[in-house]
Amino acid sequence: MQQGIARTFRYFCCLLSEDKIHMSQTPLKTRKPAQTISLVAAYLCYGAALLTLFAAGYRATTIGTDNPIFASLAASVVFFIGSGIVLHVMGAVSLPDFKINNND
Repeated sequence: MQQGIARTFRYFCCLLSEDKIHMSQTPLKTRKPAQTISLVAAYLCYGAALLTLFAAGYRATTIGTDNPIFASLAASVVFFIGSGIVLHVMGAVSLPDFKINNND
């Protein structure tokens, strides 16, 4: 049993070391200005989701949860969280440099 675990561990270590070799051959660029804007917009979406969550909680206690106002606030929370996740991924990804160098 322990030999199988050790063999599996060595296999995954080999896979990881091969990935590092392939990843080091592709030059990565720094974050572009559009990615920075996307990251800032993601944080704004997270903040808007938090504000609408508090508003939905307040409306739930004052008018109840079977009101269209509460439903729209809850839908806004889901929208802002989803938008924030997408924008965060777009802003945080490290993109490779696909420029063709003619110097070679």
